[in-house]
Amino acid sequence: MKRHDLISELKALKLHGMAAAFDEAVVEGIRRNRTIQEILGDLLQAEASERSAKSIRYQIRVAKFQTLKGLEEFDFPQSGVDEARIRSLHSGDFLEESGNIVLVGGTSTGKTHLAIAIAA
Repeated sequence: MKRHDLISELKALKLHGMAAAFDEAVVEGIRRNRTIQEILGDLLQAEASERSAKSIRYQIRVAKFQTLKGLEEFDFPQSGVDEARIRSLHSGDFLEESGNIVLVGGTSTGKTHLAIAIAA
């Protein structure tokens, strides 16, 4: 089976991550003298990564954030928010602990901005 046929079949089977990574995985695999199993493993990892990214994109879309906001746009000095703590939350460490976050503050203090940045 030719390269373009293989890629078409991967896409038909909805293995878009594998299709996108096919050329790089095969070329690198041949260059590094890797086994077929190792190359297939790389393609499977690419598919898993693509599906994870697609799931995150879907979840963000379903959350219906008004505007996607990041920490880059947040003015920490003006807000008085503990930047180190927010950056720690932004890394997602609290997810492994199955913890919750509660943001408390007055109107226009940046709670929604920070919540969107952390969630995204």
